[in-house]
Amino acid sequence: MRVPNTYVIIFSVLLLCAVATWFIPGGEPQTWQVFSALYEGFSQQAGIIAFVLIIGGAFWIVNSTKAVDAGIMKFIDKASSLERFPLMRKIGVGNVVIVLVMLLFGLFGAVFGMSEETIAFVAVVIPLARSLGYDNVVGVCMVYVAAHVGFAGAMLNPFTIGIAQDMSDLPLFSGIEYRTLCWCVLMTLSVAFVLWYASKVRKSTVIECNADVKPSSVPEMTASGLRQWICFGVLAVAAVAFSIAYGADCSVKIGQNSYHTPWLIWAADILFAVSSVLALRNSSQMFILNLLMFTIVFMVIGVMGYGWYLPEICALFLLLAIASGFSAGYSPDDIAKEFIAGAKDIFSAALIIGFAAGIIYILKNGNVIDQMLESMASALEESGKLGALSTMYGIQTFINLFVPSASAKAAVTMPIMAPFSDLIGLSRQATVLAFQFGDGFTNMITPCSGVLMAVLSVARIQYAEWFRFIWKFILLLLLVGFLLLIPAVYMDLPGF
Repeated sequence: MRVPNTYVIIFSVLLLCAVATWFIPGGEPQTWQVFSALYEGFSQQAGIIAFVLIIGGAFWIVNSTKAVDAGIMKFIDKASSLERFPLMRKIGVGNVVIVLVMLLFGLFGAVFGMSEETIAFVAVVIPLARSLGYDNVVGVCMVYVAAHVGFAGAMLNPFTIGIAQDMSDLPLFSGIEYRTLCWCVLMTLSVAFVLWYASKVRKSTVIECNADVKPSSVPEMTASGLRQWICFGVLAVAAVAFSIAYGADCSVKIGQNSYHTPWLIWAADILFAVSSVLALRNSSQMFILNLLMFTIVFMVIGVMGYGWYLPEICALFLLLAIASGFSAGYSPDDIAKEFIAGAKDIFSAALIIGFAAGIIYILKNGNVIDQMLESMASALEESGKLGALSTMYGIQTFINLFVPSASAKAAVTMPIMAPFSDLIGLSRQATVLAFQFGDGFTNMITPCSGVLMAVLSVARIQYAEWFRFIWKFILLLLLVGFLLLIPAVYMDLPGF
């Protein structure tokens, strides 16, 4: 017995929906439209599919330069060097390192959806954890758990928030204020849990502590050259030109209030210039990492201050891909090859979005969705808004045990649940938040997650051992997720 391929599951659901149109009262038979539904699905979701492919290609190029690896290793070295300070020794260097590393990976999960990349970083961080007197489980938690809790409580994750909000016809990354609070709560809980477990490990387990243990794959730092300075100069001129042309149009909306902030884009330009010069004096990898950081900064300013959507964000990340490749010394052919490799790697998610949109096409044309929504509303009308939201949260959590793909679940469930939330007077943002939590937490325990099984393999941890360690924490996260959904129902939150 094994779980079928995600494509098989999606296509089977599509067939069942097509057959159902023949038997549901009031339905219009759509069986013969099954294969054309796939085309219609791809056509309707062309924008989000292009978005996913471009983001995937851009991140692949950045990862191929080893800039993120180099930055993390530099961060770990700096954190480890804190041991020379008496106060740090009193607090515990191990505790400080755990907190800093977890916050770093939690931020990566929240901002650009780090997931598969944790497999490589687990191999890098485990030797560090062991050198501090901990076991392999602590090393896995520092990277994998931190990134996936950040993923679940994300503010800017394009592969969950971006897709779910697009499917729900919501402004991209709206509601970021409350999601940031949720991320802080979830990360605080996670860090506290790992620190508690790490203290138990150190007291009960004797592990040879070797401060000289270093990860086996430390990326070599490359000095900056003419290419990097040229790239910086071109980007700086472009940033200043944009600020001159559009700086006065910047207005940030927070909740119901709008603030005219023409200084914001200029402040970002100045910070970009200063940090780029400092990074260029360090290494080419640090400059590329700086490009990634300010791509995210300019994306946030563009979304909140200028109302950017998919086209502008795609353009921004395409520029990141070209600038990173050029700064790494790639030829135009190399940049194209790496970009195609990244798009190919993420193509499965894009393909699933098209397949899932075909399901919605069948249900809409078959006159089934309206009846489904009415039936759901009738079944849950006595439970109230919180009861309905809790049910949606439970459904997303259950589905995630068998289909860990966030893009697949968003594409299938959000076009149904978002209109349903309108019927019961519930905010669509609350529905997206329920999807977000339901999608994220159980990724860390389901054996259907290829990333989890790969991480455990790298760490040489048996799944049964991991399950015994993590299951109570997952239940705690599910409970806290439910508590964080309550304000989305009863309070007037910005963006909700």
